[in-house]
Amino acid sequence: MKTHQTTISEVRLVYRTKVKASERLQVKCSKDAFDIFMENWDLDSIEYIEEFKLLLMNRSNSVLGIMPVSKGGLSGTVTDVRLIFQGAIKANAAGIIVCHNHPSGNLNPSESDTKLPQKIKEAGNLMDIQLLDHLIIISDGGYYSFADNGLL
Repeated sequence: MKTHQTTISEVRLVYRTKVKASERLQVKCSKDAFDIFMENWDLDSIEYIEEFKLLLMNRSNSVLGIMPVSKGGLSGTVTDVRLIFQGAIKANAAGIIVCHNHPSGNLNPSESDTKLPQKIKEAGNLMDIQLLDHLIIISDGGYYSFADNGLL
């Protein structure tokens, strides 16, 4: 008689950084965050595909990493707040900055653009993960900062 052995796989969240603490970039203003996002954006698709990304930071606003959250089409992308905080918790982030591009080249936030940061901010308050800014970027190097415009 054969017996079947059942294996239970467990979920493991592992975070390892390859960057020394002394070599991490630091975000002091929205322009710093914008520069980091632009260096890590596919400039060949910025005018064609809307994407949403997450900048993960420690308590001193040193960058722990960048995480892609979603990719969409020409006029939008679906962003799941749970995925944002999954990445933030895994990286042990104390602060986050979210960013998405507007392929249209229009920097003005849409109604849904203004609702999402409030949802993220409320969720972050429950976990002591601070939403520091939400940026909208366009291909010509312009950006809109929700924090700079008093919307956070």
